[in-house]
Amino acid sequence: MESRNNKFVGGNRYSGPRTPKEDKMEMIFGLRPIIEAMLAGKVLEKIFVQKGARNANVDELLDLAKKQDIPVASVPIEKLNNLTRKNHQGAVALISAITYMPLDEIVTSLFEKGKSPLLLILDRITDVRNFGSIARNAECMGVDAIVIPSRGGAQINADAIKTSAGALHLVPVCREQNLKNTIDYLKNYGVQIVACTEKTEHNLNDNTVDFVGPTAIIMGSEEDGISPEYLKRADAKLRIPLLGQIGSLNVSVATGIILYEAMSQRLRDTGYSNLNTFEPR
Repeated sequence: MESRNNKFVGGNRYSGPRTPKEDKMEMIFGLRPIIEAMLAGKVLEKIFVQKGARNANVDELLDLAKKQDIPVASVPIEKLNNLTRKNHQGAVALISAITYMPLDEIVTSLFEKGKSPLLLILDRITDVRNFGSIARNAECMGVDAIVIPSRGGAQINADAIKTSAGALHLVPVCREQNLKNTIDYLKNYGVQIVACTEKTEHNLNDNTVDFVGPTAIIMGSEEDGISPEYLKRADAKLRIPLLGQIGSLNVSVATGIILYEAMSQRLRDTGYSNLNTFEPR
């Protein structure tokens, strides 16, 4: 494993295309410019369309967005006017600060190279700074990819990039339309699903889960944790034991703790016990 931890469990992580850093989230205004951007393969984070607007261009935009799994929000014209003072024609799109990667390509590539994937699935993490902190934890502890839902999660904007300390340009992020189907796909591929949840009697320090094999860890939303439909699909459920009076941890802190356990097991499995023995990246 290299410094910042890339080599353990068989070598480097998946290497795919990256996008340069963006100082801010750029926007595209107007129906036709947004349509042309999608046709040209531009990665869009989200599209805002004026509520009640219906014409041929709107229908084409919505159809393309659905095919490309781009979230669309129907909003009052006041929302669009707040986003920009330019002639938006009833539509504004946010350009993504990163390029989303296909999960199946990443998992297949890792298995073909004889590596054991370590994936992180985020269920409705909506706070941008939490998301950035989680990404930073993930990069430092060897996560191969972060999986997020196409709807209901935090926008990957300048604040997220900054909070991640650039990790969002290093760890592949996969935006999936249906996390339930994604979990089922991973299980069928031989990846164990581990849910970090308070709704279990099994503690993380009980050493009941082997993180060395192909693993995807699910972390739940800040408000209500992991969705029940995902919890029931988990192969294992673990909670982080707490001694204080406060009943829960911030999700980014909890993510760091469980990822450290996964990294520690993988380090021990490779025979390494001292991070200082690793060469710089």
